[in-house]
Amino acid sequence: MSATPVDSEARIVAPRGTRLPRKARRVQLLGAAQEIFVAQGYHQAAMDDIAERAGVSKPVLYQHFPSKLELYLALLDQHAEVLVCKVREALDSTTDNKQRVAASVGAYFDFVDGEGTPGEGAFRLVFESDLRNDPAVRERVERMTQGCVDAIAETIAHDTGYRAEEAQLLSIGLSGLMEVGARWWLTSPDRIPKERAVELLMGLAWRGISGSPRAT
Repeated sequence: MSATPVDSEARIVAPRGTRLPRKARRVQLLGAAQEIFVAQGYHQAAMDDIAERAGVSKPVLYQHFPSKLELYLALLDQHAEVLVCKVREALDSTTDNKQRVAASVGAYFDFVDGEGTPGEGAFRLVFESDLRNDPAVRERVERMTQGCVDAIAETIAHDTGYRAEEAQLLSIGLSGLMEVGARWWLTSPDRIPKERAVELLMGLAWRGISGSPRAT
């Protein structure tokens, strides 16, 4: 599975009035909306601003997304899928468990750093939304978190023989370390190089998980 969904192509910029295929127009609108949501937050963002940024009329915007919430949820779905795919690809990239841990940590860092994710600040829509109390938003974020946890837990259970609920607990601890560490690194005033940050967190995670027994 590709780590970049179809709709997450680079933002399309077209002169106002230009007719675009529906798929291309959707990509354009999502790119403009992401810039506005990241800069202003959901509550302060206005559909007028998004339409202006995309270079379309507001009726055109509403033809594709009937409400601001639907537009936000489309972006959230897109970027949540990116992170889950990144984690699964990291786990599938090798059978060496130490390298799996390193790749998984790197997946979270790449996500918050915008590598392989269109536009700047996409991670804020997932981890730092000012709409987290909305049931639809909360459900999507929880589903994304569970998708990452499940992927890591499957690998732990397979390689250690732990019961599913034990593997889930370990996975939640690991994914939490990766997410919080990556987010803190991105906003740190004295940010160290990403490669070094990944190395440090990988070492911490590996020293813990490597003590688990290997399945026989």
